[in-house]
Amino acid sequence: METPCKDLIDTHCHLDAAVFAGDHEAVHEQARRAGVTTMVVPGISCRGWWRLLDLCTRLVGCYPALGLHPLFLGDHCGEHLGELERLIATHPVCAVGEIGLDFWDKEADSESQGKLFADQVAIAAQAKLPLILHVRKAHDQVLAMLRRLRFSHGGIVHSFSGSLRQAHRYAELGFCLGVSGTVTYERATRVRGVVAAMPLADLVLETDAPDIAPAGCRGERNSPANLPLVLEALSVIRSESGADIGAATSANARRLFGIGAID
Repeated sequence: METPCKDLIDTHCHLDAAVFAGDHEAVHEQARRAGVTTMVVPGISCRGWWRLLDLCTRLVGCYPALGLHPLFLGDHCGEHLGELERLIATHPVCAVGEIGLDFWDKEADSESQGKLFADQVAIAAQAKLPLILHVRKAHDQVLAMLRRLRFSHGGIVHSFSGSLRQAHRYAELGFCLGVSGTVTYERATRVRGVVAAMPLADLVLETDAPDIAPAGCRGERNSPANLPLVLEALSVIRSESGADIGAATSANARRLFGIGAID
């Protein structure tokens, strides 16, 4: 497929994941050939932060975000919050993330997740950095915490899966919705309805590579090079040109993360 936009931004891809070991450069080059010039790489645990920072230093157009993911509570400790503060003060980190609340498992430790999330929101606020949010079955709780903590630096709700009402509430707080390969699935009617109804100014594109492969690629390792497939689906859903959507979503991402265009 010919890419209608040559300056796409993948706002969420895990290029540091083990499944990409050994071919980071090839995956990166393939993405750039597909028109994906910029990739944001969020962290999920302290033990992977240095590897992620090194990777983003070596690959043109890759920007690191650092965070402690709610699904890996057993990997985190209080010292990691101090390390997060230190690293974002000394390295060009574009966001704090991937952080949030995940109550998909009804036995999830909601209290510990909530404290970890609040602590990281406070660190982001102090550093004046946006957030990359991971939220499942907890949108109302995250929205309430963001309001209570008076967080004002915006961010992205990764692979948004909530309701239209929740989408508007995030937008009111300065957050964009991450549009992922989910929108390529015909059965994802609620997500498709939300991204069709929201203003384009509130949307950004993402792959979540190596996860959430688009329809037609399911079961395969996802890649940032598949971002044009997400764009194509969104163009059909919204009845708008891919070029216009690509340009707008890239502009939205640059505004949120404070990053420039890549040659």
